[in-house]
Amino acid sequence: MIEKNLGRATDRALQGVELRRAVSECFASYGRYWLELFRLPRDVRDPASVQARFETEGFDYIKAGLDAGKGVVLALPHLGGFDFAAGWFAGRMGRPPSVVVEAVEPPELFDWFVRVRRDAGMEVIALGPDAGAAVARTLADNRVVCLMADRDITGDGVEVEFFGERTTLPAGPAMLALRSGAPLVPMTVYFRPRGHHFARIGPPVPLEREGRLRDDVTRITQVLAGRFEEFIRAEPTQWHVMQPNWPSDRAAVA
Repeated sequence: MIEKNLGRATDRALQGVELRRAVSECFASYGRYWLELFRLPRDVRDPASVQARFETEGFDYIKAGLDAGKGVVLALPHLGGFDFAAGWFAGRMGRPPSVVVEAVEPPELFDWFVRVRRDAGMEVIALGPDAGAAVARTLADNRVVCLMADRDITGDGVEVEFFGERTTLPAGPAMLALRSGAPLVPMTVYFRPRGHHFARIGPPVPLEREGRLRDDVTRITQVLAGRFEEFIRAEPTQWHVMQPNWPSDRAAVA
């Protein structure tokens, strides 16, 4: 899966030794993600250190959204240290971002995930029937909701073109932004050397209504997919999607 995704993100430019090296770099990046997640509750006890290790581009897009009073929907791909970014945000803004997470098995592991993220300053919302109401409350409180949106976990997403192939991506970010009036802001986080991070925050995705709700959600999600492509192409070995994400992937492993 990593080889296939690296091929997509680099227009099949990597072959042979270069491809094997890139796969190793991807596993190393994923290992760093886990190491930093283990350390995160301890790190956030020193907010100055966390802030010093984090740089941003485009933070004014988030600030403008919060100034408007309707909260912000942040849509992210699985790139770099996205949990570290949520811990950084909680420290900078003095209020917890909500993160919607996939329930995993066994339950003890999921409980650990929740505990670590809460200790790092996040409000954790489990993906499920009650998630929509919890997310709506977050936006009503004029806070930020973080949604990982480059994988259709539930299987009920909308069809888009992503890296030149048709697949489905979650409808949630676009639907939530349209219904709440909160801006939909694409963001990603890259690892940098010596424990540092860089967040790239893009301008909000246009949310003007043009037709039926489903059609508008699909159109907006397609724009978001294009933003994600740009983010991922910049650092493809930091993209931590290792599951089948396209119909051709699922057919290959069936």
